[in-house]
Amino acid sequence: MSDLAAVFSQPVIQIIRQRSSQRSYSGEPLNALHRAKISVMLNEIGHGPFGNRVRFSLVSMQDENSDKPVKLGTYGFISGACDFIVGTIGRDQNACEDYGYLLERIILQVTDWGLGTCWLGGSFNKSAFARAIDLAENEIIPAVTPIGYIATRRTLRDQVIRLAINSKVRKPWSEIFFNQTFAQPLTTQAAGEFAEVLEMVRLAPSASNKQPWRILKIGEEFHFFLRRTPGYGSAFKADLQKVDMGIALSHFELTAREMNLPGCWKMLNPELSLPDDWIYTVSWEK
Repeated sequence: MSDLAAVFSQPVIQIIRQRSSQRSYSGEPLNALHRAKISVMLNEIGHGPFGNRVRFSLVSMQDENSDKPVKLGTYGFISGACDFIVGTIGRDQNACEDYGYLLERIILQVTDWGLGTCWLGGSFNKSAFARAIDLAENEIIPAVTPIGYIATRRTLRDQVIRLAINSKVRKPWSEIFFNQTFAQPLTTQAAGEFAEVLEMVRLAPSASNKQPWRILKIGEEFHFFLRRTPGYGSAFKADLQKVDMGIALSHFELTAREMNLPGCWKMLNPELSLPDDWIYTVSWEK
């Protein structure tokens, strides 16, 4: 079981629908109240469904103990951000899934507070962030997010990036959800009370908007699989598509809990014939 707890001021379904990747910020640092709330949340976030804990930190461009700014590079993808949430994990099994699961929980919480965020996987200077949080030899930083007050207008670069990756486009149900076998798409009718839960998974963000999750419903169980994008992510130290799986798990569980639907995560590993680029992750058992 995970420590994922819902303390939102509005329905998580509404938060998921309103969240979008923000790359343009006002240039104003977080105020003292927001910094305090974020610090408490990061200290209490708990662990993911696979038992891995993440060491999260709030890192500012301006070091409180120095007049010199902290040089955190995002290769021009982010404009005006003064603060970042950075996390580190070890190299344990399913650590990347737990990382995505927990950071997405954080992102949805701060979205509820009116703050902007943006998942950054391969588009940040890892060595700069590593120095800022004293990264240990056995740790990695899979992804970071800027956090702050959203600019009133998006930069031209931001608009171009959103257009290039089709940031709001999502795969249809027939490509990612299946019923009994992978040959039969799952319909909203067959999904029953979990239809809205699955729709929130469909809307989840992912690296380069690849949406690598696949879900097979067999009876009362939902089995999650990672469908690899061939050749994607080989240049990254962290497995970003496993991070994406964690994001999907976070959306599924938060929505199910809010709707008071039964179930929990279990490693069932159904004996199925899978394509070479498909990997079983975990199951939700009612």
